[in-house]
Amino acid sequence: MPPTLSSAKTRVALRQSARVSLELLLVLLMTTVVLWGLGQMWSVVWPLVVGLLLTTLTWPLARVLRGLGWPPALAASAVTVLFLLVVTGIVALIAVPVASQSGELTDRVTEGIQQVREWASGPPLNISDAQITKATDTAADRLQSSAGSLVTTIVTGVSTVIDGVVTAVLALFLMFFFLKDGPRFLPWLTRQLPGRLATDIPVVAARGWDTLGAFVRSQALVGLLDAVFIGLGLWALGVPLVLPLAVLTFICAFVPIVGALFAGGVAVLIALVSNGSTDALIALAIIVVVQQLEGNVFQPMIQSRGLGLHAAVILLAVTLGSSLAGIVGSLLAVPVAALIAVVWNYLREQLSHPPEELENNEQHAGGAVVS
Repeated sequence: MPPTLSSAKTRVALRQSARVSLELLLVLLMTTVVLWGLGQMWSVVWPLVVGLLLTTLTWPLARVLRGLGWPPALAASAVTVLFLLVVTGIVALIAVPVASQSGELTDRVTEGIQQVREWASGPPLNISDAQITKATDTAADRLQSSAGSLVTTIVTGVSTVIDGVVTAVLALFLMFFFLKDGPRFLPWLTRQLPGRLATDIPVVAARGWDTLGAFVRSQALVGLLDAVFIGLGLWALGVPLVLPLAVLTFICAFVPIVGALFAGGVAVLIALVSNGSTDALIALAIIVVVQQLEGNVFQPMIQSRGLGLHAAVILLAVTLGSSLAGIVGSLLAVPVAALIAVVWNYLREQLSHPPEELENNEQHAGGAVVS
């Protein structure tokens, strides 16, 4: 006779399932509220995040200076000034060669446009000058008809640039204060929190800080690999402005997806107008190969070692972050995933039985069964 379902066990299972579902709904609701609150305070949260990331990059030097006996304020000031000098030097390293060769590049861009026009006028396209002129006039008419939206776009772009400058300035000031007063934060936080939180939150914060440092270092290493390999490829092809392009590639590595596309597009464009279509295609192939190796091999391997995350988790996190919040989401996806892993691992440690307690429970359960 086949076994029948127990009504008592079924009711218990349903009650447990309902309780777990309700708890999950409450957790999701709380998560949604927290994310909504962060979105409302994004103008403050984003400079704070950037300041923390910059601090993880500059803290090793500040720690060395403090270890040599420098006062905290002096060490933080020196590191901040040095950081500004390095950033200014990088900008000059890009701008000066570009400015010195801008005339030549402009002439070659004009020649390239003329070559494309001549190629389009021949077979198989056979586009005449009259058709090109007509298309140009149509584009001009559309541009004039959409002048209002163009002005709106320009205003939005200017507003975005201003917001970026304000964010950079705030992040720089926050970096200075983090470098100056950072070591005093956890003791202060311990004194402010009650009970068990005074132990748990500082430990999680310390581990999260180490994780952010690992993320910034790994991202810098990935950007360095990109810059070196792409720079060597462009140098072998004889493309001008190799050093500025390599520096641009390194900087853009900190902005996932769009940064790589922008840096690669600039390199291919310069190769096209300076060396011709053949070298431009070779440069494009080099950039695609290096970026594929970086995205699918180097970055997952390096970040998985530094952050304690599997390579597949990193790839999925970047995909999810970019789909939810675009460029900012893809930039913050990996550190957020690593911080979630830090919190989860700490919770597992606190909720797990110590080995001695687990062994005693097993012995007690075994004795109960025997008796």
